[in-house]
Formats: sequence, structure tokens, C-alpha cells
Amino acid sequence: MRYSLSHHKLNLILAAQGLKPGDAGGIDKLFGGKDGYYWFGTLRDLCPPGKTLSWENQYAMVNAVQAHENATAEEDEMKPQVPSAANIAAMSKLLGDPI
Repeated sequence: MRYSLSHHKLNLILAAQGLKPGDAGGIDKLFGGKDGYYWFGTLRDLCPPGKTLSWENQYAMVNAVQAHENATAEEDEMKPQVPSAANIAAMSKLLGDPI
């Protein structure tokens, strides 16, 4: 399965759930519970506005998200976070492209 990410797609995902970008509690639930809002923000930061990123499979998507997290954590001189299985499952479900 292919996966894609854009600011437009993230906005559509939120709108479909009746959520606004600042609804931390709702976004937490949507993106896998604990730290869901954090990973939503990471996805927005990963993708340049007006561009679409795509990956051939879930592993490539997760690796891209983790690589971005590692790079930004290093810039901030912090330990990088790792998405939970629930965060990954939610991202995969939400970013998967229909056939």
C-alpha cells in the first residue's frame, strides 16, 4: 500500500472528524492516543507546505517520520521520541492511499 502526506490531506483528515488544528485532545485520539498531537505536528513539520510526500510502504513512511524526528531532536539537542505502535497504526490508517 502507498502512503502520502500533505498539509491539504492533514486538513481533510481533521475536517472529516470535525476537528480543528488546535484540538489537541481530539487529534491525540485520532493519531493513536498518547502523543498523537505531537506526531500530527511532526507530520506537518515534515511536509513542506504545498508539497506532497509519498512512500511505497508503511516501513518507508515510518522511517521518514523517525528520520525527521531524529534530525529535529538533534538540532534541539534533545533525545528523539519514538512513535508507539498505536501512533504508527493511526498514521498508517490515515495516510494510506486508497486503491
